[in-house]
Amino acid sequence: MAEEFTAEERAALAPYVTDLDGPVFALVNLPEVVKGALFARYSRSPKSLRRLFLDEFLTPEGLEPATARTAAVGTERAEQLYERVFVEYGDDSVAQLGGVHLACEGASNILTKVLEWGRLMAYLEQSTRYIPYDDRPGGRYRYHVPEELAGELSHRYVAALDRAFDTYAAWLPRMREFYAARFSRPEGESESVWRTTIRAKALDTLRGLLPAATISNVGIYGTGQAYEQLLLRMRAHPLREARAYAELMLAELRRVIPAFLRRVDIPERGGAWSAYLAETREATREAAARLLDGAEASAETPGEDEVTLTDFDPEGEVKVVAAALYGVSALPDARLLALVRRMTDDERAAVLAAYVGKRSNRRHRPGRAFERTSYRFDILGDYGAFRDLQRHRLLTLEWQRLTPYHGYVIPEAVVEAGARDDWRRVMEEAAALHDAIASAGLAEVASYAVSMAYRVRFYMELNAREAMHVIELRTAPQGHPSYRRVCQAMHRLIADRAGHRAIAAAMTFADHSEVELERLEAERAAERRRSALDPERKESR
Repeated sequence: MAEEFTAEERAALAPYVTDLDGPVFALVNLPEVVKGALFARYSRSPKSLRRLFLDEFLTPEGLEPATARTAAVGTERAEQLYERVFVEYGDDSVAQLGGVHLACEGASNILTKVLEWGRLMAYLEQSTRYIPYDDRPGGRYRYHVPEELAGELSHRYVAALDRAFDTYAAWLPRMREFYAARFSRPEGESESVWRTTIRAKALDTLRGLLPAATISNVGIYGTGQAYEQLLLRMRAHPLREARAYAELMLAELRRVIPAFLRRVDIPERGGAWSAYLAETREATREAAARLLDGAEASAETPGEDEVTLTDFDPEGEVKVVAAALYGVSALPDARLLALVRRMTDDERAAVLAAYVGKRSNRRHRPGRAFERTSYRFDILGDYGAFRDLQRHRLLTLEWQRLTPYHGYVIPEAVVEAGARDDWRRVMEEAAALHDAIASAGLAEVASYAVSMAYRVRFYMELNAREAMHVIELRTAPQGHPSYRRVCQAMHRLIADRAGHRAIAAAMTFADHSEVELERLEAERAAERRRSALDPERKESR
């Protein structure tokens, strides 16, 4: 039913809602804490949201027919509501009702993996594929120097990383020239498209020279609850960079959503939680040292596969078919599973074909029946590829500490361009520096020194629906060769090792082609979009 407001009320509401009459509208020009508190109160009131805002959040002065109001409208009321509902009663869902866009700059690539831990957050990270790291803002290369290092060890660290960046900077123009000579520009190709493609190829090839200490910028959007969880974890982290960054983030978040984060500093709440995380991490490390003594791998296992499928359900495909039929039948789950087990392979394939349908692009994904089975992959890949795959959130992923003990990759183009000796020198110096820092009792800090070409071990456990998303996205022709190779292997293992051929076949946009210039088609598409937006655009050819 439409609600009626006086002329004064309409004028007061107008700056804060996108529609004064309809049943659907958005809140605008309000602090996050007010929007969250409004929705929290909304669930406990018979009033409409607009009426609730007028009656309980807008001050009497706000009813004056003015077109502008301060951003602090209703904040005091909202803070009081949170104090009662959130802090006193512990209604965590309230903290999901307000979010913040936060810029996190100058974070090492070790720290970015900590920042991007949470599932219920959105991230954008500065990419080594598009941004060269050969400049020296303020007279120094862009890498983090850990506070834990001091004296001679700190000087050695800076000198070694400077030499790694020097090598990267020296080879960047040479690698561009190498690729420009190897892949001449086709007749009629846009000069800007070709130049950008060659540049991306050179950056992709050389990123392995960069250390994990290389700094990046990360944009984060998350709810108050997600930030609270992240900050509690960061406060318990063994690295000073993570702990110091947590305090910086907390200070800025409190400028926007102070009430959401009050529990962080309460000793028996946030303090106890962070202590729990730190204590369990240390206890587990001690147990591993005691029980796995002598079993730790000190070097890469000869012949070890880059990707191994370590766990899957042999009946997974049968269970997915049963799950697909569940929503369109009246039968219980167990009965459906029994019936599907008696079906022929062709009959089950027909069900899956109907459920998957005709996918015209990779964003057309089947429903939640594909979440009925999952796969666990153990991966030994270079750190650069890990960085890209770690950002996928709707799965379970854990990684081991970055060390030089699993060896490093060296792209064929590096050898062909004549950079093999320089590459090896950087890798060997990084390994020696890592060992020196670790020997000083700073094993966690030592990872900063390790080049991204070194391999890191991690696992990915994901259901078939998320596997479809990850595999199809990360095998696209414009993807980096390292993670394309990993996800191509995952796709083959689902079909051949798990025997889930119908599920693998449903991943119709998994691309196993070999691509020499990964970014070419993507840059062409971007150029076409730019031209469509600006028909007068003049291309340099």
